[in-house]
Amino acid sequence: MAAENTDVIPLLTPYKMGEFALSHRIVLAPLTRDRSYNNVPQPHAAVYYSQRATKGGLLITEATGVSDTAQGLPDTPGIWTKEHVEAWKPIVDAVHQKGGVFFVQLWHVGRVSNNDYQPGGRAPLSSTDKGLTPDLYGLNWSPPRQLATDEIRGIVNDFRLAARNAIEAGFDGVEIHGASGYIIEQFMKDQVNNRTDKYGGSLENRCRFALEVAEAVIDEIGAERVGMRLSPYSDINEARDSDPDGLGLYMANALSKLDHTST
Repeated sequence: MAAENTDVIPLLTPYKMGEFALSHRIVLAPLTRDRSYNNVPQPHAAVYYSQRATKGGLLITEATGVSDTAQGLPDTPGIWTKEHVEAWKPIVDAVHQKGGVFFVQLWHVGRVSNNDYQPGGRAPLSSTDKGLTPDLYGLNWSPPRQLATDEIRGIVNDFRLAARNAIEAGFDGVEIHGASGYIIEQFMKDQVNNRTDKYGGSLENRCRFALEVAEAVIDEIGAERVGMRLSPYSDINEARDSDPDGLGLYMANALSKLDHTST
């Protein structure tokens, strides 16, 4: 009798992710698709995501805007209106019918935008009034407007309400997009953030916005349903930090203390 093959493929072994029992460790990463017309997810997305769903497998949606100021690319989905929520429901149902675990990635691009994507043609919002290099990636960037201190709580609330909408749409949880040079990194990284208020200067101050977003979302839907994507070593969208080791460790430690749930 041939010897039984006892080789174990680590990627195919189960993993306990908080309250979620994943059957394997292969995750569908967020992949921008630009096919959500007028920011409304379309029915064909149900086919796309369900084709990639497996029983006990984790999927994360494409980056999904938390408000009408969050957009920076054409036809990306949103989750800030009732119409968005209703459009997501059959997509989420299709994934759940295959036994998948489905998280939505919550996104605000900040300065990585231009006036065409902003309500009323206004300036994109950011931690700073420093814009991206003109023609970076061959695209047209509009100068951003630095958020006033008392406006920041409104952006935090946009993430909180988007998380509530995600649960209403049937998602199992959310991933906060804190990477790739978007608004959260525009606060965190010292080569972008030039603020002099409580959201600028020291590492603790620069990370304040990210942690306020995380706390607000956790308070809304529970820590077991929340993760945050970080990229301290990346310089995409001209978001660099002089001490990525220190930034990454600080954020990892601070997030792990939120209800003792590591994100």
